[in-house]
Amino acid sequence: MNFTEEVRREADGLFDAIYEHPFVRGIAEGKLEREQLIHYVKQDYEYLNAYMRIYGIAISKCTRREDIEMFNEQIGFILHSEVHPHQNFCTAAGVTYEQMQGYPLAPSAHHYIKHMLTVAHEGSLGEMLAALLPCPWTYLEIGQRLIEEVRPEPSHPFYDWIQFYGGLAGDTTVKLRKQVDLWAEEAGAAERERMKEHFMHSCQLEYLFWDMAYKQEEWPVPMRAAVL
Repeated sequence: MNFTEEVRREADGLFDAIYEHPFVRGIAEGKLEREQLIHYVKQDYEYLNAYMRIYGIAISKCTRREDIEMFNEQIGFILHSEVHPHQNFCTAAGVTYEQMQGYPLAPSAHHYIKHMLTVAHEGSLGEMLAALLPCPWTYLEIGQRLIEEVRPEPSHPFYDWIQFYGGLAGDTTVKLRKQVDLWAEEAGAAERERMKEHFMHSCQLEYLFWDMAYKQEEWPVPMRAAVL
């Protein structure tokens, strides 16, 4: 059993909990509130901006052109392809994608981004990859399971979202898993343990991200601009 197979097995309960989350069940049933969709897109737009910046940090730690090329391709994928599932949610909510950009981070999204940035700045490339992997992997499994369970027709309100993550997003997971496994083969026991910890932490934060969108989470005390 390689490293990613090992951590996926240990995270099985988390992956199941994410799939059974009410927001994901709402995607399956085609029934989510307009404000839930809006909150999700606002937060995920900022999350993916941070994700691309972390890919940039990863590039700065690469020693091989092949690795630089992979991260560069993934940045392009987010910029040019991952807008499509956002557009699906925006259409269902009756808003434009441009209206959803530039909003402050909710607590759980803020926590998730800071977690990844901390690992990116303080950890090895392998630790970074382990922290990044749960995002595409959980989405891939959600999409694949929804395709199998729901068998959505094009009339399903979230058909494009389900098809995107059940198919197109798989390549990212395959590439990142390969890199994580290669790094783990050379890592010592202590680094492998940190990689596992970062992976599990990111899985927990994936669950919290869905929960944030479903509950339309905001900071407990509204933050107002200072009066000069």
